Amino acid sequence: MGAQLRVYKRRIKSVSATKKITKAMEMIAASRVVKAQRRVAASTPYATELTRAVTAVATGSNTQHPLTTEADNPARAAVLLVTSDRGLAGGYSSNVIKAAEQLTERLTAQGKEVDTYIVGRKGVAYYGFRERKVTESWTGFTDNPTYADAKKIAGPLIEAVLQATAEGGVDELHIVYTEFVSMLTQSPVDSRLLPLSLEDTAEEQARKGEILPLFDFEPSAEDVLDALLPRYVESRIYNALLQAAASKHAATRRAMKSATDNAEELIKSLTRLANAARQADITQEISEIVGGASALADASAGSD
Repeated sequence: MGAQLRVYKRRIKSVSATKKITKAMEMIAASRVVKAQRRVAASTPYATELTRAVTAVATGSNTQHPLTTEADNPARAAVLLVTSDRGLAGGYSSNVIKAAEQLTERLTAQGKEVDTYIVGRKGVAYYGFRERKVTESWTGFTDNPTYADAKKIAGPLIEAVLQATAEGGVDELHIVYTEFVSMLTQSPVDSRLLPLSLEDTAEEQARKGEILPLFDFEPSAEDVLDALLPRYVESRIYNALLQAAASKHAATRRAMKSATDNAEELIKSLTRLANAARQADITQEISEIVGGASALADASAGSD
């Protein structure tokens, strides 16, 4: 019994150490998610207004721009998948990867070839393990993305759309990321960034009661679109990176809280088992003492 009690004590000590680590990680994630949530709230209005401006320019002119014009027979699409560099976040990365797989299947069913671009080591590892082709990838900044990171990602994607008719060009650009809804809810979403769907954007603004302002274009609508659309793609990717970062921190916080709660329950269970083992040791010792005393008493009575 003594050996079993020592085993329980070692396990309690080990689980207690793990609990301290998960509790610390939970507190760190909680502080990070608040900062990330503020950055999401700060970047969303800019992305929204930029989308309105691009829509106003595109609908207010007859300019046929490659970033707003639908291809007659789209044959190739680019999918940007935003995952995490780190784990310990429950099903965060696996859920968004699953959403990207579903989008790829839909595009393939439509007869389109898919070029995959990935942000985050988890996505890169997933595709690498399955030996799937990845056109380009970026890692190392998913916990705290900057606008410079979004600009770095947007560059080759815009170039691929502009070269739609050339080798390596694409007709569509989609992005898959995790939208931060609340501290308890983070949902994988996919959206098409390019070509910009003017009808859908106009309908959404009409539902909100928004009226597009009238603009005069200098030097021309095409030049304005050339300047605005790269900013539009960069801002949307930046907002998606921030949403994904906030979602990842929230998922980490939830996973670490669950791990901490499980550690507490395991410690309680092991403590009960250790107490039972200790009581069994004490009972056995008392029994041995009583048995020894009885044996001595019987021996004394026999000698008398």
